[in-house]
Amino acid sequence: MDELAQAVLNSLTAGSLYALAAVGLTLVYGVLRLTNFAHGDMLTLGAYVGYAINVQWNLPLALAFVAAPVVVAAFAVGTEYVVWRPLRRAGAGLLQKLLMAIGLALFLRYAIQFVWGGDRDFYEIDNTATIAWVRDAFDLTLGFYDLLTIVISLVVLVGVALLLARTLLGTSMRALSDDVDLAESSGVDTDRTVVWTWALSGALVGLAGVLAGATINVYPTLGWDLLLTIFACVIVGGIGSAYGALLGSYVIAFSQEFLVLVVDDQRYKTTIGFVIMVLVLLVRPQGILGSKRAVN
Repeated sequence: MDELAQAVLNSLTAGSLYALAAVGLTLVYGVLRLTNFAHGDMLTLGAYVGYAINVQWNLPLALAFVAAPVVVAAFAVGTEYVVWRPLRRAGAGLLQKLLMAIGLALFLRYAIQFVWGGDRDFYEIDNTATIAWVRDAFDLTLGFYDLLTIVISLVVLVGVALLLARTLLGTSMRALSDDVDLAESSGVDTDRTVVWTWALSGALVGLAGVLAGATINVYPTLGWDLLLTIFACVIVGGIGSAYGALLGSYVIAFSQEFLVLVVDDQRYKTTIGFVIMVLVLLVRPQGILGSKRAVN
């Protein structure tokens, strides 16, 4: 029972981290029908912004939880103006956009490696610190930064849900996901909505990057290593669905952590995510919460 309870805590931590990144990824797809392969490397950028603040500049890590989302959001918006908007206006097809996303991912990854090097680095924090009352009352281990990941993700994702459901921006994003031409004829500012979508996606994955750096470590392929699992979360939940990405993240996380109880080998974690993805798609090809509407 102790092992099961510990697996639940580990799953909540991993699922919360996946969810932040997965929701950002699925929002971009829902609004733009763009599979952003640079999303993982944007997560890495967020992790290294936290590293620069905490280690290189010797400032409190708390500042990174504000700075990283801002920096990565600015990068994401910059790519909209420099790369994606010109491609859309030029009538680029799916293949061209896919190759551009891969190229952008490689550019960002090697730029990060050029600036910070290729070694694994660590924040100057005590990431072995645990929550005492959890240890004393239940004989379980819950790290301070694991709890922080769960709490921050919960608060932020509730905020995203409210934004999508109750704000003009959320209504505009959902309108674009349904029908671009109809949204424009209804008075939706398409360009503005797209820019804010990129900003929101970048902020979410930038925040996920800092949390990943605090709970794992920092290295140039951090985001790439997580990206395949994040894609699995999005597809399992229903690509384009923010709520689906959230659900898919916890489905994948729980599957991975409970697999470790049976097969004591961390290498199979990514594999089980794709096994779950295939099983879900065989039963429900659009994903668990997938629907005609791309953002919901």
